[in-house]
Amino acid sequence: MAKPKLVALYLSLALGGALCHTSVSAAPESASDAVTQSALSASKPASPLQPQQEQVSINDATAEQLTAVMNGVGLKKAQAIVSYREQYGPFSAIQQLSEVPGIGNALIERNAGRLKL
Repeated sequence: MAKPKLVALYLSLALGGALCHTSVSAAPESASDAVTQSALSASKPASPLQPQQEQVSINDATAEQLTAVMNGVGLKKAQAIVSYREQYGPFSAIQQLSEVPGIGNALIERNAGRLKL
């Protein structure tokens, strides 16, 4: 006798959830939703093209500083950049980072807004 009641309960929860989801998604956007969405869009991180990003000099930064600022660069790659700089002298262009083992063009492009000479 308890089994049919349990099945009925599950069905009513499933149908109620489906109906609730449909009515919520079809409902017009309220003012509080608009405020929440605008607050969320304002808190998104800056794109690589915006100058508000922290920049690091590839000729002066330590491995730790490079790791902290560059996206996709861990301590090992940052140490490779510093070692290359110590061995061959300062970089004359940011694109020259591609000569460092483990640093590819995609990584340089991803971090272009974060790098300076």
